[in-house]
Amino acid sequence: MDIAIIGASGYTGGELIRLLLSHSSASVVSATSRKWEGKPVSAVHPHLKGFCDLSFSNPAIDAIDADAAFLAVPHTAAMQYAGALVERGIPTVDLSADYRLPKDVYEAVYGVSHTAWFEAPYGIPELHRDEIRAAPFVANPGCFPTGATLAAAPLATRAHTIIYDSKTGVSGAGDNPSATTHYPNVGDNFTAYKWTTHRHTAEMRMEAARLGSRAACYFTPHLVPANRGILTTAHILLDEPATQEEVEALYASYYRDEYFVRLQKPSLATVRGSNFCDIAVECEGNRVVVVSAIDNLVKGASGQAIQNLNLMTGHREQDGLLGVPLTP
Repeated sequence: MDIAIIGASGYTGGELIRLLLSHSSASVVSATSRKWEGKPVSAVHPHLKGFCDLSFSNPAIDAIDADAAFLAVPHTAAMQYAGALVERGIPTVDLSADYRLPKDVYEAVYGVSHTAWFEAPYGIPELHRDEIRAAPFVANPGCFPTGATLAAAPLATRAHTIIYDSKTGVSGAGDNPSATTHYPNVGDNFTAYKWTTHRHTAEMRMEAARLGSRAACYFTPHLVPANRGILTTAHILLDEPATQEEVEALYASYYRDEYFVRLQKPSLATVRGSNFCDIAVECEGNRVVVVSAIDNLVKGASGQAIQNLNLMTGHREQDGLLGVPLTP
C-alpha cells in the first residue's frame, strides 16, 4: 500500500510515519504540509532521520497518488478533503473530529457549519469492527473517548450513571505552543480544565447510547506534567449490585479476543509508545471503578488509525502495531 498522510507535520503525523515503518505492506509516499513544503520530514521530526527520506509536499487533493490516506489535519479542515478522497476510491481514516458525530451534534459542539457531512463508522475496532471492515472512510475517535469507552463498555447497559475522570499528558494539545502548554505552567503542576464542557463528552455519550446504555455520562479532564498518555478513572454506578468476581469475569469475557486490550493494573509507563489499552476493575456493590491507560498519540490517535486502516484494507489488524511499550 502506498500511503498519503495529509497534514503530516504534527505529532500524529509523525507517529503515523514511525508506526508505518514496521508495517509489512505499507509505504508512506506522500507527507503533506503547507507550512513545511519542500522541507525534509526529518527536519520537523528529527527522530525519523535515517528512517524517512521524504520531503513535505503540498499537492492539490485531486493530485494525491496513493492507495490509502490518513487525514491528520485540524478540525473543520478535514471536511475540505474527505469527499474528494472518497469519490476517488481512496480508503481514508480521518483523525479529526469532523465525521465522529451526527451533523447536528457536531455543529452544536464545535460551533461551525458542516459543509460536507456524510455518515462514517466510528473507529473503535473493539466495538465496531464489522462496520469498519471494507468501509471507504472511517472517523478515528478522540483520545479521551477511546480510553473512557473501552473502560465502561462491558458494564454500559447495567449502569445508570458513568463519571469519567481523565488525566492527560501535554502532547494531547498538539505541537503548537500555548500558555496552557508552556513548561512553567505545566511542570510541577496539576490542573483540571473544561470541567463540564469538553467537546469529547459528546462522543462518550454517543458511544454509551450505541452500546444500548441509558446512563447519564459526565467527564472532566486534567492536565498532568507528562508528555504522553491518558489515565481514565470511570466511576460506574449500577442499577443492581455486582460482585468483584462477577465484574472481573465480565471484562475477561468481553475482551477475551481483543489483542490490544490487556486486563492488568494500568499505568502510563506500561502503554507508552504502544497501541495497548490496559484496564483494571474494582467493585463495591453498586459502584464499579474502572481504570484504563492508553498512549494518547497511539491507541488514542495514530495507532488506532492504522488499526482501522488494516481492517478497511484486509490486512492483519496488528500490522505495524506490534512495538513493545517503552518503560520506564
